[in-house]
Amino acid sequence: MAKLTVPRVMMVLIAALLLAYAVAMASKTTAEGRKEAPSDRVAAAGPSALATAEPGSSLGPDRKIFPPSGKTFIGVMTHEGPHDFTGVSRFTAAAKRQPQVMLFGSGWASDAFDRTPFDRIKDRGMLPMLGWEPWDYRLGEAAIKKGLPTREVDRLRNEQTRYRLSHIARGDFDSYLRSWAEGIKSLGYPVAIRFAHEMNGHWYPWCEMVNGNRPGDYVKAWRHVHDLFRAAGVTNVTWVWSPNNIWDDSPPKLSTFYPGDAYVDWVGISGYYTTVFTSDYRPFDVIFDRIIKEIRAFSSKPLVITETGASDAYARKAEWITQTFRLLPRYKDIIGVIWFEVNKEVDWRIVSSPAVAKAFAKGVADPRYQVTWSPDMLLRTKLED
Repeated sequence: MAKLTVPRVMMVLIAALLLAYAVAMASKTTAEGRKEAPSDRVAAAGPSALATAEPGSSLGPDRKIFPPSGKTFIGVMTHEGPHDFTGVSRFTAAAKRQPQVMLFGSGWASDAFDRTPFDRIKDRGMLPMLGWEPWDYRLGEAAIKKGLPTREVDRLRNEQTRYRLSHIARGDFDSYLRSWAEGIKSLGYPVAIRFAHEMNGHWYPWCEMVNGNRPGDYVKAWRHVHDLFRAAGVTNVTWVWSPNNIWDDSPPKLSTFYPGDAYVDWVGISGYYTTVFTSDYRPFDVIFDRIIKEIRAFSSKPLVITETGASDAYARKAEWITQTFRLLPRYKDIIGVIWFEVNKEVDWRIVSSPAVAKAFAKGVADPRYQVTWSPDMLLRTKLED
């Protein structure tokens, strides 16, 4: 055993004091580090970090907003959807621009949740937008193949009592909805859901004018679906409320179908330049100004043209596209335009002719449409002041 001399005792005491001081400082530093760490900073890429954001939001301060201020995204919908990207590739080649959003449909009667379509769209650098449709679309398709009269086809499409809005609101589909809610939450990146679109029409079983639905049923059904997702902890969904275009002041007013700003993130509109009902040429502003004015009476949410296209029946399709891209900058609240790249009744595609493709490519070459999307971006849910 070493002999404890005075010098050795002094050395031991000094060492002990130094050790105590070091421990105290370490504890102080750790405590202050916890205190000063920003509580609103995104710490991980889990579902809670993927909520949509308003400009200036403190959620995810290092994450970019889609689309950026002053920009408008270009989207596409094809017949094959995410099951075959040939149509998207042709659209991209014609437009000389990669679309940033892809809209695709899914019917409740036939589709269980499958993450594959979402991942395939995401992996191609596009935001998936799900057109979620509560019906059995196969009944109408089968009737068309059988050559049944139009009235019978419409009846089979529209009169599907199982999918009445009141049945959705009372919980008949809750287990199905929960399976989708959990599946979408598990994706770990943002998606948009365009639920039961064109509710102000009469051609789907979720329209209030048909299928035994009653006034107010649509709002109840929408809120029920939205609230179920919220209860399941889903925070990576941007909800898109999307009526069909209106041509006059006939009732009912769009506001009667609106669930409220607390339930909607984007307001979508379906509108086309078509010559089916009239031979008159109607530019973009004539088609969309009336409905935009009505929407602005009850909502200030960002606008997305969720479906549009143009007929070439009178050889004015390229002209319409050129004029549309000249007019769009006037509409500061339109943050996205989705082209219906489908040959259905009318060939709406931009690949329908070289002149049309050239007009579209020239339009989207403007810096306003220089936009990219990535899974770590927050989706804009409020317009700039």
